[in-house]
Amino acid sequence: MIDPFGRTISYLRVSVTDRCDFRCVYCMSEDMNFLPKPELLTLEEMDRLCAAFIRLGTNKIRITGGEPLVRRDVMKLFGSVGARLGRGLDELTLTTNGSQLPRFARDLAASGVRRVNVSLDTLDAAKFAEITRWGKLDKTLDGIFAAKEAGLAIKINAVALKGVNDDEFDAMVAWCGQHGFDLCLIETMPLGVIDGQRVDQYLPLSHVRAQLRKNWTLEDSDYQTGGPARYFTVAETGQRIGFITPMTHNFCESCNRVRLTCTGTLYLCLGQDDKAEFRPLLRSGASDAELDTAIREALTRKPKGHDFIIDRRADAPSVARHMSVTGG
Repeated sequence: MIDPFGRTISYLRVSVTDRCDFRCVYCMSEDMNFLPKPELLTLEEMDRLCAAFIRLGTNKIRITGGEPLVRRDVMKLFGSVGARLGRGLDELTLTTNGSQLPRFARDLAASGVRRVNVSLDTLDAAKFAEITRWGKLDKTLDGIFAAKEAGLAIKINAVALKGVNDDEFDAMVAWCGQHGFDLCLIETMPLGVIDGQRVDQYLPLSHVRAQLRKNWTLEDSDYQTGGPARYFTVAETGQRIGFITPMTHNFCESCNRVRLTCTGTLYLCLGQDDKAEFRPLLRSGASDAELDTAIREALTRKPKGHDFIIDRRADAPSVARHMSVTGG
């Protein structure tokens, strides 16, 4: 699958639910309205779309949410998609807040998942409660170590928040090094209406990297996971640290991904509203050939890149939908 700008699209992110057991301040409002069940794709419909993308050349699928592990019977989807590993699919991964990993880590490993991204913005229990509103740090840590015990490689994702966790990054590098985890820092993005102003949260990662270099040796690395992060090796720990910088460094020239929501909407860019609807097609009895044609047609409308901007004067985010809708 090749888009209009010559980029090979080989990576599909699948949001299985817009629901989450946290209410992170940069992701959603505390009083969220979630989608009614009839609007959601069934797990069988999601599996059929995943199969179509694999037929067309997708070799990496990441399951996301909301919090994907709160979707009832979601392990059936992991099992069916995981069965295609080695038959067109090279990797099946997961992004989670970690709260459900004590229940599911071993099942994930059995389904073919080999690594997992866990969102963890702070190692301070009080800050964790403040950022997530509903989360408990010890529960997420229990999930992380359950995943490690199950043999999963772990990458910690942390959103850099000015005045909140910007004094913790040295400690997080050290903690990840101690436990054998990679770390990825992410700039906050203007997606969805939240309580408060984005500009008050925004912290450029160019500043963070400069501060980290005062205490750590960051060596250039050609390591890639298929996503947008630029990685360095921390010489003192041997672990990797990545930086995802949608605001300070647009990475769209190498974009290889599209995002499927739990309602069957395919978003062609995280930061644009270009989309294609697959639920009506699935429920009208479309053939595999018709699905393939629809996917190829959608890719002809993939935009060159996003137009993210964080502006105190703006009354609305760059994109109205929340990250939990698109798939984090």
